[in-house]
Amino acid sequence: MDYHEAADFLFDLRRFAVRPGTESTAALRSAVGNPGDELPFVQIAGSNGKGSTAKMVESILREAGYSVGLYSSPHLTSLDERVQVDGRPITASAVTEFAEDVRPWLIDRAADGDPLTFFEVITVMGIWYFDRENVDIAVLEVGLGGEYDATSVVDPVASCVTTVTLEHTDVLGDTIEEIATTKAKIAPDGETPLVTGATGEAREAVGAEAGDLLTVGLAGGEDSDCTVSYDGRVNHTEARVGIELPNVDRGPWPALDASRLDVRLPLLGEHQALNAAVATLLAGQAVGSLSDDDRAAADLDADAIGRGLRNAHWPGRFEVISDEPLVVLDGAHNPEATATLAETLSTFAYDDLHLVFGAMHDKNHVEMAATLPTPDSVVTCRPNLSRAEDPAVLARVFENAGVDDVTTGASVADAFETARDRTGSNDCLLVCGSLFAVGEARTTMTRRAVPKRVDDSETAREVLSQAHVPATEAATDSERAVHEVVTMQVEGRQATILDRELRSLGGNCANSGVTAAGELHDVVLMGTVDQFRALTDTLDGQPFGLRGIADEIRGQVGLTAAESTDSQQYPWDDGTAVMGILNVTPDSFHDGGDFFDREAAIDGAKTLIEEGADIIDIGGESTRPGADPVPVDEEIQRVVPVIEAVSGLDVWISVDTRKAAVAEAALEAGADILNDVAGLEDPAMRFLAADHEVPVIVMHSIDTPVVPDRDVDYEDVVEDVIRALDERVLLAEKAGIPRERIIVDPGLGFGKTATESFDLLGRLGEFDALGCPVLVGHSHKSMFDHVDRTPDDRLDATVAATALSADRGADIVRVHDVAENRAAVDVQRAVDDPRTGDSRGE
Repeated sequence: MDYHEAADFLFDLRRFAVRPGTESTAALRSAVGNPGDELPFVQIAGSNGKGSTAKMVESILREAGYSVGLYSSPHLTSLDERVQVDGRPITASAVTEFAEDVRPWLIDRAADGDPLTFFEVITVMGIWYFDRENVDIAVLEVGLGGEYDATSVVDPVASCVTTVTLEHTDVLGDTIEEIATTKAKIAPDGETPLVTGATGEAREAVGAEAGDLLTVGLAGGEDSDCTVSYDGRVNHTEARVGIELPNVDRGPWPALDASRLDVRLPLLGEHQALNAAVATLLAGQAVGSLSDDDRAAADLDADAIGRGLRNAHWPGRFEVISDEPLVVLDGAHNPEATATLAETLSTFAYDDLHLVFGAMHDKNHVEMAATLPTPDSVVTCRPNLSRAEDPAVLARVFENAGVDDVTTGASVADAFETARDRTGSNDCLLVCGSLFAVGEARTTMTRRAVPKRVDDSETAREVLSQAHVPATEAATDSERAVHEVVTMQVEGRQATILDRELRSLGGNCANSGVTAAGELHDVVLMGTVDQFRALTDTLDGQPFGLRGIADEIRGQVGLTAAESTDSQQYPWDDGTAVMGILNVTPDSFHDGGDFFDREAAIDGAKTLIEEGADIIDIGGESTRPGADPVPVDEEIQRVVPVIEAVSGLDVWISVDTRKAAVAEAALEAGADILNDVAGLEDPAMRFLAADHEVPVIVMHSIDTPVVPDRDVDYEDVVEDVIRALDERVLLAEKAGIPRERIIVDPGLGFGKTATESFDLLGRLGEFDALGCPVLVGHSHKSMFDHVDRTPDDRLDATVAATALSADRGADIVRVHDVAENRAAVDVQRAVDDPRTGDSRGE
């Protein structure tokens, strides 16, 4: 079974109606060997806030040092989002393996008239994958209700009911009490209380069912065990929250070093403050349920909770994409959620409000429109899903609500582009109504076309396979793909038009075999530059957001002229820049201890400049495998005197650190660039770079320092790294850093095998999809063991990789031996432009 067959088989299960009960889920779980029997689960129910709370719990536990599985729904863009381990989505090969294993059993059940639903099967897949990956704790978001939800096939060690509203009354009950009762039945066994943020009659009903409650409420509101204060926004993407922790002698709870937590959240609104408190209590209960040995393996303290909450980024939940204009994506899908959205939006100042609205047919559209702020214009749309409401119906709802300017869009992408065209720099563009609409709008904004280097039919077959093109089609198309090739993910309607138009021009378009409605399709576009030019001109006049796709294709096949500047701004603006490494540490690999002495470091910096370094990267903490972390004060003492001493020299200075406090001290001492090997793991780093208007290098890393022998399950290392970096870059942009000041580093050797590192190096051109300068850090790394080079014999291999990197488009190479690598870069530049230099030989 290929992935496209597995995905289509799973998505086809959506035709079966939801049925209450866990018997079918339990039977499937038994059929695959009862995975997860020994795993501690956290189960999260509620009418609103389930996904955000689940993400916060996962983020806190990961920051504490645990390996965590997260199961959530629905997904914004792709199936694999629903099942994640330590922030990495389930691989296509794992999905295929699971589907192939369960397919015969599911067919037998369907033949007997007892089919399983999509949600039931995906729930078991998540549990199966968490068991296979041996996570420490798994977090499950309930799909519907609680008692009869598929996730209730497990016995949780901690659980919650976030809020309760009238929803899904045809399944859960006609009253708040009935709905609260079924949600509360997920309460954990034993002494652990159920956590809830519900209030009023909902809280009473939850308490009557669960017995022991741990309640969370806003300060000044209903008496609660844990009170939380929402202290408002500190910037356009973060808010300040205070959490007063309850008496910790109720149920399992680790000893914390604080009774009050003052934290920042990247999720805005009072409701998210409540969710943060609920998540904090759940994380504590989960850790408290572990054995002494397992609990001691990590450290849940106030700092871990604070970092976890501040790093709990959850796309599509009041996600501020930009602030000029203000662009907000929010998956509010019922009147209570839209009312909360309106309250949060009221804290922003803007002129006109332009709304893009798409919702499912079973929602109360009239009340949703009534609770939203009155927009100056509305564009209604239909997400690519059968349950979506007709845009004309939604338009009439807003007309009846008194909105004068209401139009309909053919798709979410068209609606978004229409609204964006009319949005001024001081206006607000809001997308809401359903997570499906938000997902399609987000894809429209963040889609990346990936250029492929395809020199032969064998490489073409690999590219087609990675896009899940059926084998029979790939065999034919591989011979046509040895020229300009671009891959991207698009909607089914967009894929159909791309295929038709490019083939009519003599080019070729190979499509993923995944055909499920509402899912993104991988496409491989193959043609000459002239064919791509004609294609993009044609797409400009097509519907379904294809104008934006045309612009992305133009950028990747060289049809968009580069913006010229009168003067060079950065060292990498005019070809590959050489960054010289200066480690003021006693334990870094290759040069550890050479420059630990301050005077030696200063002399070393001057030598690097003489040898041709454009940038000097000064680091005070080793990230080699097994290295011990360095305290902030000590790291500052190492790097700041050296930066101050060389800041007056004719060279750019970069500070290699993953700590914002060190970075701030380095900038004050004269550093020009932040090199964050942890990829903005410290939340303050991105705001620091934005405030100081300096370039920031964002590296892809699994662990920093590197954990020896860490087995990371990549599906395709290049595509996986690009996908992860894309979200990091978007995070930096949302903090206010323009993309031209964000440099991406694939992180060779950081959680990658030698083979994977060479794959990244060989396909470096694909990182152009991110629209950022690219740095390659390969100097003397263990990846060269792959070509039989020992630690003392890696200089020549490093220089060869530098030449290859420069040829493949690297904007910066980070090396220890500047003179030799400077020569490699200069030779490559001369080959690219023989007029470089003016010396004449004999």
